[in-house]
Amino acid sequence: MDLFVARVFDGLANGATYALIALALVMIYKATTLINFAQGEMAMFGSFIVLVLATERGLPIWVAVFVGMVISAAIGAIMERTLIRPFDPSDHLPLVVITLGMFLVVGSLAGIIWRFDPREFPRMFPDGNALTFGVATLTWYTVFVLLTLVLVIGALTLLLNKTKIGLAFRAVSSNLESSELSGIRVGPTLQFGWAIAAAIGTLGASIYVADPIRQLEPAVMARVLIFSVTAAAIGGLDSLGGAVLGGILIGLVQSTLVQYIPFIPNELGLAAAVAVLVIVLLVKPAGLCGTPRVERV
Repeated sequence: MDLFVARVFDGLANGATYALIALALVMIYKATTLINFAQGEMAMFGSFIVLVLATERGLPIWVAVFVGMVISAAIGAIMERTLIRPFDPSDHLPLVVITLGMFLVVGSLAGIIWRFDPREFPRMFPDGNALTFGVATLTWYTVFVLLTLVLVIGALTLLLNKTKIGLAFRAVSSNLESSELSGIRVGPTLQFGWAIAAAIGTLGASIYVADPIRQLEPAVMARVLIFSVTAAAIGGLDSLGGAVLGGILIGLVQSTLVQYIPFIPNELGLAAAVAVLVIVLLVKPAGLCGTPRVERV
């Protein structure tokens, strides 16, 4: 039982990180029905900016994270304006190719600027344990990661439901053509979504590499992106709450299910997550919390 609880604690910490990146993916998908395959690399690049601000410029870590999120939001907005907006949003193939190209370019650019050697990231949360249960320990890192996830989903909910730009974003994500006819400036609204997604991604990547067992390097988010896409699909690609639920589920599957099934090695943790995705989508094609697609005939 102690070992099971320890693995649940680990799963919650990993799942919360996957959920943060999944939230960024959902923000873009809600507006464009497009999965941004460069989201992980953009998040990694943002975390390098945070590292530079904290270690070379001497900013307190949370100030560095905030400034890094703002810079990342600006970069995301520029990418949307220059690389995404010129293309027809209904034709997804060019946009998918562009995001894959961004994935390669951003990763290579980070390697050129900061090299490929792993670097230690500053601690964002207190060290030590908040709770001990036999051999299982609930670290402060896990506690604060979960609290950060709750704060982010709460802030996003308020932003989308209580602000003018948030309501415009919801309208565009619901029906782009009707939004244009209503006078909503669709381009800047979609740009807002990309900016918010980039900022959330930077926060998620910074938290992920702030774990004492990890280090920051250009390829650190590649595997995380796959888990996060799976989490977003399980929860429903257009549901913020579903992204959180899917992220936690994937984290728990990775840390518990794989460990307790002898014939599934740790290296196949991703395969187990994909198997869960297939089972969920067979039962609910729109995901656990996604909106079922309705077609008029």
